[in-house]
Amino acid sequence: MRYAYFPGCCDHTSGREYDISTRALCHALDVELVEIPGWSCCGSTPGHSTSHLLGIALAARNLALVAEMGLDCTASCAACYQRLAMANVEMQNDPRLCEKINWITGKTYHGGVKVKSIVEIIAELNPEQIISRLVKPLENLKIAVYYGCLMVRPKAVQVDDPENPLVMDHLLEAVGAKTVDWGSKTECCGASLAISNDDVVLKLTSKILADAARAGADCIATGCPLCHFNLDMRQKKINQVFGTDYQLPVFYFTQLIGLAIGLTPDNLSFNTHFIDTSKVLELVG
Repeated sequence: MRYAYFPGCCDHTSGREYDISTRALCHALDVELVEIPGWSCCGSTPGHSTSHLLGIALAARNLALVAEMGLDCTASCAACYQRLAMANVEMQNDPRLCEKINWITGKTYHGGVKVKSIVEIIAELNPEQIISRLVKPLENLKIAVYYGCLMVRPKAVQVDDPENPLVMDHLLEAVGAKTVDWGSKTECCGASLAISNDDVVLKLTSKILADAARAGADCIATGCPLCHFNLDMRQKKINQVFGTDYQLPVFYFTQLIGLAIGLTPDNLSFNTHFIDTSKVLELVG
């Protein structure tokens, strides 16, 4: 299987653990990721918040590059996935917009590229491709699987049910983990609002961490760099502000599946988290 891979900006910076573990896991599972030559920012939240036209154009330029490769497209970052997928839908459904965007980008693209989240790519594999490679089943690990907003909304591009998504739960259960029943799996963490209103994000993320802790989770798994950043990096400040003592490691689902099939913690970037991951490594053995 070959896909054009859009790594996005955050996967080279604050979300580099996701990029590293995605590439490592896909290589181990015989999924070939071909990085898009000359890719550029998808616009993420700032682009489409500033200008709808700009948001579509930034993503459409990348889709045009993918079309030239003759492949379908995947992105690990949930924000990148959503922006690419939404641009694809709008370009296909609005010929006048499509014509305007093509004039702006200087590229000719009318839709046709399939855009999938890396979550979907892994979930669509034959389960035996993963199970047959199990080296360290995650049977001692209780995981709160956190989806956030971007993968399940809006309906046109959702990867699973918006209220009770289970696609990542099933993947982690397939490698032996127990996923906890909790109510915050699609609650918003505040995303990039942290730049302009830190207080709001601290309250939102504190509630998510509290719910995961009440459910007895040993860690949180996500598929979104913005969610990971807020939940992992902000735990120390949340503890200071709210008088709590959370020490919940936050992982990308690719890191945990990679660990289960025998990839090393170093190759999965376990050592670059803000919250110590050694507790989870001890539980896995």
